[in-house]
Amino acid sequence: MSVPGHEAVRLCPAPAGRQAPHTSRNWRRSIAGALVTALLGLVLGAGGTPAAAAPACAGAQSDFNGDGIRDTAIADPDATVAGHERAGLVHIVLGGGKGVVEISQDTPNVADAPEDGDQFGYSLAVYDANKDGCSDLAVGIPYEDVGTVKDAGYVQIIFGSTTSVGSEFNSKGFVQGENQPLGGGPETDDWLGYAVAAGTSPTGFPFLVIGVPGEDGAAGADIGVVGYIYGTDYQAASVGQNSTGVWEEAEPYDRFGAAIAATDRHFVVGAPGESMGTVAFAGGVVAFRPSINSYGIPDPIFGMGQGRTPGPDSAAQTDDRYGTAIAMAPYRPSGAATITDSLLAVGVPGEDLGTAVDAGAVHVYHIKADGTVVLLNWIDQNVDGVEGEAEAGDFFGQRLTAVNTTTNVVSTASTVRLAVGVPGEESTEAAPEAGGVQVFPMIGAPGASDAWIEPGNGIPSGPSARTYAGIALGGSPSLLYVGVPYGPAEGRAVHGFPWNVTTGGAPTQTFKPGEGGIPAGGSAFGTAIR
Repeated sequence: MSVPGHEAVRLCPAPAGRQAPHTSRNWRRSIAGALVTALLGLVLGAGGTPAAAAPACAGAQSDFNGDGIRDTAIADPDATVAGHERAGLVHIVLGGGKGVVEISQDTPNVADAPEDGDQFGYSLAVYDANKDGCSDLAVGIPYEDVGTVKDAGYVQIIFGSTTSVGSEFNSKGFVQGENQPLGGGPETDDWLGYAVAAGTSPTGFPFLVIGVPGEDGAAGADIGVVGYIYGTDYQAASVGQNSTGVWEEAEPYDRFGAAIAATDRHFVVGAPGESMGTVAFAGGVVAFRPSINSYGIPDPIFGMGQGRTPGPDSAAQTDDRYGTAIAMAPYRPSGAATITDSLLAVGVPGEDLGTAVDAGAVHVYHIKADGTVVLLNWIDQNVDGVEGEAEAGDFFGQRLTAVNTTTNVVSTASTVRLAVGVPGEESTEAAPEAGGVQVFPMIGAPGASDAWIEPGNGIPSGPSARTYAGIALGGSPSLLYVGVPYGPAEGRAVHGFPWNVTTGGAPTQTFKPGEGGIPAGGSAFGTAIR
């Protein structure tokens, strides 16, 4: 299947629009440098490290202007900027009706400049990088050329401010580059920034995890690596599957770092190309604590693939792509006085169910404070009580987002929720791949309170062919955000649904180009939402 404006995009973890034939997946083959030596470098804007803004920021989550009201970042990585096609931009919709700020590489104090095909905003993460109380935005730009090195990738931190969101302070950038604090060099098709995730550790330091799934090394092409940036002084480490204590070993086309998710307690990295024995592209995930261990890397706690996970079809299979999508939520178990654990959902969009090829599945786990992991649920559309029916090409689990809506109480099925994107769902014969989204409890029986929304049934527009609803998801404690960046132009929007939505329920909030101060004409509006 393909997405308009992207060459031969299949619903798999391949970078959209930058693909070439591969024996098993449409990813570019790049032969570049070594995993150990090609580490993240730090690039400062001309003004150096920003000081805290005045007046003081309120310290609320996802609050870029510091007024105590949650804001929403919505990416359009295919947008034309200053005449450059697919340069990309991010809209920050300020809460409380205070307007919309547009951030791109054409914004004052944002480093570099827009170029054709950069796709600024391909991935997003929100955290307080400098601990001034205003939220900051990490923006992945995986197709940024670094000098003459094509698609090496780049990540920029855009700083919040009470006076001028995104443009008061110089952005801070991370690339692979010589003469940088960690050495190494940028390489063709590394795709640094393909995925990003962030948090604040239990001891209070901010951290950012950057996926570099195209990284090559001694083991071969596309083994992948992640960069780990921590503290307000932006110390850095590089972690791969050849790092001490990390599960498995680096192999060609593992693409470690193609998906990342984090809570303040743990972060998990997907390697959807991981081979399990002779089974290619079975997939795997590796979990870490954000604390730095004696080897100078985040502390690895476990790794696993589907072949080690109980379920109705637990054996790893070729092209399952376990770990294509990952979502996490903080978890307070019964008897705990506060958040101590994490819930983890792992998407397996290539899972075959009987004769239904690529129907897809999701596994939900409990990561305990001691680092042990327990499978809670295997979810697919054939599970008892779950709405719908698993069909070939659904790609159930291609995208995921999860939330704890009420963190100050013991977690329940009504407070820890999971949204699963099903972008290959066919609503009607006239609307192939219209897509849809299914919402589940993360604990308890999946079918006890699941809900289904799709174009024309909850999502206001459609159904229309190749809308791929479910390809873009985000969430806040109050709302599930469903991006509709493809399909008919008049239907492209981001819709906010309450997490307790019922099947076909209507959104309670909508962001749409040309409305509410958002400029008209978005190309792929809502591809990433935070």
